[in-house]
Amino acid sequence: MPKKKEELGVTAAAEAAESGAEVANLEDQAPEASTEISETANEDAVKPKRTRKKKTDPVDEKTLSEAGPSSAETDSSEEKTETASNRKNKPKADPILTLEVDGSVTTEANEKDAVWHEIQTSYKTRRILTGMLGGVEETETGKTLAIVDYKGFRVVIPLKEMLVKLEKNLKGIEYTQMVRRQNKLLSNMLGCEIDFIVKGVDSKTRTVVASRKEAMLKKRQVFYMNKDASGAYRIYEGRTVQARVIAVAEKAIRVEAFGVECSIMARNLSWDWIGDANERFCVGDEILVKILEVNRENIEDISIKADVKSISENTNRTYLKQCRIQSKYAGKVTDVHKGVVYVRLNNGANAIAHTCLDRRTPGKKDDVSFAVTHIDEERGVAGGIITRIIRQNL
Repeated sequence: MPKKKEELGVTAAAEAAESGAEVANLEDQAPEASTEISETANEDAVKPKRTRKKKTDPVDEKTLSEAGPSSAETDSSEEKTETASNRKNKPKADPILTLEVDGSVTTEANEKDAVWHEIQTSYKTRRILTGMLGGVEETETGKTLAIVDYKGFRVVIPLKEMLVKLEKNLKGIEYTQMVRRQNKLLSNMLGCEIDFIVKGVDSKTRTVVASRKEAMLKKRQVFYMNKDASGAYRIYEGRTVQARVIAVAEKAIRVEAFGVECSIMARNLSWDWIGDANERFCVGDEILVKILEVNRENIEDISIKADVKSISENTNRTYLKQCRIQSKYAGKVTDVHKGVVYVRLNNGANAIAHTCLDRRTPGKKDDVSFAVTHIDEERGVAGGIITRIIRQNL
């Protein structure tokens, strides 16, 4: 009996050991099973459920914009961002290689943009610009326009904005005559430089409308009406100033001095005889003039008198003293007016002849022989007769 009990105990112990081993094996396998279960559960969770698409009403653009960007829009925005970043990362074009070290070259387009920026700045700040009067046009409605070239840009100035004081309230024949006079004046001014202030710009067509009148009034205020710290005007009687020649005729020139126009007769242009002012002056010239008189009652009615010959010394009387009565001198005819022949003697003196012994009629620029019969010191001229014409200017 005891032996059987021992066998039973051994058997029970062996069974217990085997059951323990199986339990241990189950515990080792448990994590793997749980892992498989969790992976299966995750796969089930990732797979979307199949559902039927419900029909939805169309949505307007306003709602879409309020709702925010869609995924497609987000993708496109991302692509744009990438494109922009790529552009930034792209290397810049190399500058133009110039012959001079550290030199620079600007293209025509860049120059145009710079000038247009200058015009726009002038429009905002009312700064005065200067251009060349290049044309006079008439519209279909009969209005006259002055065309100014400013560094390649076309600037249009209406007739009423070209002059400070234009006759008003004219009708019929009087208005037509006034327009003709102004058109003739503008035609004579072609090629001269004028000041203007930009009144309007069109960035799309790059057209410019301006006013010369406003520029002239602005200059008048500064140079004729305002006083400096000492209480004196900047332009006064006796002062020498620079002026622009805006028109030239045979016996006179017209100048513009700081916003005021003035005509100067030929006799006040030089100490010697001038037969034709076109021979010495051209439209666009900048010359020195002496202010002889200023009338500044109000800014629109400012007027001046000026001459050119006062700038230089009068040497005519010195040359006149070199002339001897009953002597003959060579000279050149400068002008013929109402039977009077004006001669510039080669020694520098001015002379007048009422008689010509040559059968031919003397004309401008003819070389002549002049005999002095008397000297007019008060007028500063030598009087006499033309004995013969040496060479005619045919």
